[in-house]
Amino acid sequence: MRLPRLLVLTDRTQCPGGDLVSTVDKAVAAGARAVVLREKDLPGDERRRLADAVHALLAPAGGLLIVAGTALPASHMHLAVRDAVPTPRPALLGRSCHDAGELRRAAAELCDYVTLSPVFASPSKPGYGPALGLATLDALVTAGVPAVYALGGVRPEDVAGCLDAGARGVAVMGAVMRDPAIVSDYLGAIP
Repeated sequence: MRLPRLLVLTDRTQCPGGDLVSTVDKAVAAGARAVVLREKDLPGDERRRLADAVHALLAPAGGLLIVAGTALPASHMHLAVRDAVPTPRPALLGRSCHDAGELRRAAAELCDYVTLSPVFASPSKPGYGPALGLATLDALVTAGVPAVYALGGVRPEDVAGCLDAGARGVAVMGAVMRDPAIVSDYLGAIP
């Protein structure tokens, strides 16, 4: 499975009016083709309904829904640092990473991709870090994971630097949740 160069991570608290479905709909209309559904604070049934709604938006565009965490069974899953790989193993497995040790673990688990963060200071998570920067991203990309996505404060003008540092692509949350039309700016920055 070939992953797109842009992953959109959800956070309904940053969406206009808290309307995640409308925000994802606009992001898909702007070209987003992979969405990592977070919203882990929601009860299971509510999260399942949200996953179904997001999947219904992505499916006609050939998009990919990736569910964060292990609470919902899913064929495409994104794990937090502390999550164990579920059995059976999902068809697509990603993991959040922040340093070389976590990248080595993800490589040993044969993760298909990772998000590496924070590459830059993040308005969505102020004080989270310290920011790795492009030089550290470049050094860490060689940790053996097939696809590393730069996450954390990545703006459209940062995309080229992240790709030059060896990232497969970029992952964006806050900027897209606040203004889903910006997806086209990120995609336009990807060669």
